Amino acid sequence: MSFETLLIHGGEEPDEWGSAVVPIYQTSTFAFKNAQHGADCFAGKQKGYIYTRIGNPTIEALERKLTILEHGYGAVAVASGMAAVTTVYMSLLSQGNHVISTSAVYGASRVILENYFTKFGVACTFVDTSNINNIINNIKSNTKVLYIETPANPTIQITDIAKVSEIAHKHGIKVVVDNTFCSPYLQNPLDFGADIVLHSITKYINGHADVVGGIIIAKKQEDYEALHKTMVNMGGNMDPHQAFLVIRGLKTLSLRMERAQENAIKIAQYLEKHPKVEYVLFPGLPSHPQYELAKKQMRGPGAMISFELKGGYNAGVVLMDNVKIALLAVSLGGVETLIQHPASMTHASLTPEGRKEANITEGLVRYSVGIENVDELIQDLDQALAKV
Repeated sequence: MSFETLLIHGGEEPDEWGSAVVPIYQTSTFAFKNAQHGADCFAGKQKGYIYTRIGNPTIEALERKLTILEHGYGAVAVASGMAAVTTVYMSLLSQGNHVISTSAVYGASRVILENYFTKFGVACTFVDTSNINNIINNIKSNTKVLYIETPANPTIQITDIAKVSEIAHKHGIKVVVDNTFCSPYLQNPLDFGADIVLHSITKYINGHADVVGGIIIAKKQEDYEALHKTMVNMGGNMDPHQAFLVIRGLKTLSLRMERAQENAIKIAQYLEKHPKVEYVLFPGLPSHPQYELAKKQMRGPGAMISFELKGGYNAGVVLMDNVKIALLAVSLGGVETLIQHPASMTHASLTPEGRKEANITEGLVRYSVGIENVDELIQDLDQALAKV
């Protein structure tokens, strides 16, 4: 089936009543038919449900769908994007291990390594992973995980998944890719050699700014089983109603992405010509440093734009205070357009040195393009930029 058809039908199994949509199994526990049935379920000898933290039909429907869309072996749905990140770290890392990660990775993904996992003896190095040599030069004998975000948040740097996977696997290193900015509609990291792909499904996959959730998809059975075991033991499971809403939102992913991407291309072209904009970072512009790689690795440039204002930090604040259609809010990937200023918001917890290392400059603005009328979005930016 095509991607669009799989969005609607993939991974869905009709229930005994013939429901047209996946039912919400809003239950904490499941009754066994008899003692033997319960024993067989616990022993894994018979298919069955025990407790929603361990497995639930609604949640499993979402996991099957994302497994199909990301070309993996199995998926683990969790309560948030950061629950997905933490589950990956807990599954793959042990005391004495070393991680290499994208320097401009989502702020909390970096903070949890630097502030928490280092307490348990895990070392981490953050580099610009779009430069392959940065990875090669920082591999150590104890490096176990290469964790990349491509495109990176919020610098839109793109890492060559195939090349870094080849290098990492030669050293026995697992490759994990945060695919949130693209969604499986635009990019499938497992096809390029990654071992594990994760999403904050709060973003494009759900697409309506009304659910927080995460999902991890593994290419191999052994990784899937390790991830699932960690999730079950740590209790990071998704709620069945969450899963139902995400399944509903997911069905329009292709329609939403196409419209948002079409809008983003026009807005990026407008911004690149604006006199108060220093530069624009968008994979659909030939000026993007990894423009050719984006065309090879992604099926479209996506709908995330970052741009630098000539007036620096203060210009960023003025712009935030004067947009009228775009919502001044964190997150991304919804039907509504969102704008934010990383230096004062999402990445404010990093030190000035950390922001500089991650190329998060004082005037950088991140703009998540929605599906509104594109001319009105441009007019909104135009009137706000006039006040900068």
